[in-house]
Amino acid sequence: MSAHPRHVVTRIAAVEATTRKLDGRHLALKGEPSHPPLRGAVITLLTIAPLVASYAQTIDRGGSASFTDNCVICHAGDGRGTNRGPSILEFVASASGNEVGSFLRRGFPEKGMPAFDLPDSEMEALVEFLRTLPQPSDSESALPTADFTLPDGGRVRGVVLNESGFDAQVRTSTGRIRLLRRTADAYSEAETAPSVDWPTYHGTFSGNRHSPLSQINRGNIGALAPQWFYPIPGQRMIEGTPVVIGGIMYVTAVNRVTALDAETGREIWTYSQPRNTGLVGDAAIGLNRGVAVRDGLVFTVTDHAHAIALDRWTGALVWDVEMADWRDHYGAIAAPLAIGDLVYFGISGGDTGLRGFLDAYHAETGERAWRFWTIPAPGEAGSETWGDPEVMEKGCGATWLTGSYDSDLDILYWPTGNPCPDLNGDRRPGDNLYTNSVLALAPRTGELLWHFQFTPHDTHDWDAQEPLILVDEEFDGRPRKLLVQANRNGFLYVLDRQTGEFLLGEPFVDQTWAEGIGPSGRPIVRPGSDPTVEGSVVCPPIRGATNWWSSAYSPVSRLFYVMVHEACMLYIKEDVPWQRGKSWLGGTFRLADGSPNRRHIRALDIQTGRTLWNYAQTGHSTTYSGVLSTEGGLVFFGEDSGAFAAVDAQSGQPLWHFQASQDWKASPMTYMVGGRQFVAIASQLGFWSFALRN
Repeated sequence: MSAHPRHVVTRIAAVEATTRKLDGRHLALKGEPSHPPLRGAVITLLTIAPLVASYAQTIDRGGSASFTDNCVICHAGDGRGTNRGPSILEFVASASGNEVGSFLRRGFPEKGMPAFDLPDSEMEALVEFLRTLPQPSDSESALPTADFTLPDGGRVRGVVLNESGFDAQVRTSTGRIRLLRRTADAYSEAETAPSVDWPTYHGTFSGNRHSPLSQINRGNIGALAPQWFYPIPGQRMIEGTPVVIGGIMYVTAVNRVTALDAETGREIWTYSQPRNTGLVGDAAIGLNRGVAVRDGLVFTVTDHAHAIALDRWTGALVWDVEMADWRDHYGAIAAPLAIGDLVYFGISGGDTGLRGFLDAYHAETGERAWRFWTIPAPGEAGSETWGDPEVMEKGCGATWLTGSYDSDLDILYWPTGNPCPDLNGDRRPGDNLYTNSVLALAPRTGELLWHFQFTPHDTHDWDAQEPLILVDEEFDGRPRKLLVQANRNGFLYVLDRQTGEFLLGEPFVDQTWAEGIGPSGRPIVRPGSDPTVEGSVVCPPIRGATNWWSSAYSPVSRLFYVMVHEACMLYIKEDVPWQRGKSWLGGTFRLADGSPNRRHIRALDIQTGRTLWNYAQTGHSTTYSGVLSTEGGLVFFGEDSGAFAAVDAQSGQPLWHFQASQDWKASPMTYMVGGRQFVAIASQLGFWSFALRN
């Protein structure tokens, strides 16, 4: 939207040029006004002076003129884009003023955008003007309203969010979104065909990324092909898992949520806010793992540790609550979990020095219901496991992965992170409760029902932030309610999730730090395995034998699937005090000389811990993609080579791959909409969805 009509802008430019020409002559010769040629010059200047003055305020209003000169030709006067350049509204809305200015100064040459070396005052004015452009959500008022005829003669009327020759997404007067598919001159609704949602981060409250869908199976996997791709440019990493409810998919990046038509990938709405500066840890990288949905609300977190709720149909902000001050190193990346009228949010920053907690908020209002501190206060039960009170204040124990829930037992399970400083335990003697644990909590009150600590007094940064999978299965010959986790420390654990009783602990990688797990579940630590000043070589590596990426248990094959990392590291201890704005590792590390460094997909027997098959990946061990198992007898994952792949769930034999040449940092999921099963996963570039060819 230009500040002036084109002819006015042209006249301003002409006036400025004339003024520059005449100004020097007038100032030099104004003492001789009787000279005829000069008299004409002076008269001309005097004549246009009021015109120059009249436009001066318009020009000095700042960025509108600069926007017209530099930006309009590619991005249009309203910033929504042209054939020469994309819309800039979302970028301006989600970036800080400094980020916008820095981007303009460096440009984006590989995309055809030059650098703009503007004076500071003009750049500030331009950025200020850009902030006045309509927000992406503000543009809906300009969208058309239309009627769509259904096959039975009925009609759908509403605001047309998107329309093509094939489909339309319409918001009706009730606020609901209708997903329409075009056939000839009529439209049908996607929701009328069979659908299966993926309603939570893990797919179910059980934390088990296993799906009962079988339309895609061993017999037809060769016909699987990409169906759509939704890009989210400019992200360092995308780690989120989509949630799908009623044909609408919700995807995230840092400080951003987008609703998509899950069958076509068409954008319905996007909410975003600027990144925050001055953060440390995961929050500074810019990560977000997903959303929770309850009724008409979508919940997520921001990089600076705020919990927010959005209107599910419009993306409008409903409430925004600060969980903790980001200046104290708090951030947030985990997808929340919504149960009943409460929503549970964890925090990140577990290598930077903070006191961890898990929060519960009332879904409708954002009012906090309770908080569970993962590090007890001095004098509370468990505080005796720490020693130094100063370290207790910043002992970490973050809660940066989504938990699980058993509705029959009404127990909430949440994993906790490592103690700090990570690699130096000298100032924190004892077990350091409740770090590296699973917490079993009463969901309404936050009361601790039981806990199990996988790695007491951790000195290798082996968080317990791996999925907690709830399985109802026989164990030792009788039915049990089990909790299964492949832990970062290299051991597969099976617990009774009703009581916390330890049932099994067996290694699933080459590990050198423990002789085994004792009858109570406590590891038998080998002498000399702690980090030293000189350095000690220990397996598994600091990122763990596995990590936060998804795992799955199939009730059909009765196998537990997990991506593992075989490697060993040199761990070095240092005595470093906590410093604001910095990590607090208490040491350093590197891959040990001669160490393997390879990712694998493994199938484990939860009755014995034995590995029943192994698929060795190729690549540089950078993938963070977990697994998805299905009733179709398949296990999907993002391969370290850059391919998206599937293997046989029973044997581990590779069956299919699509070479996308992507670095995968997210785990796959599956859903059904319009009668078709889709498998989706995020890469650094955005979100992919696959289905069988029609």
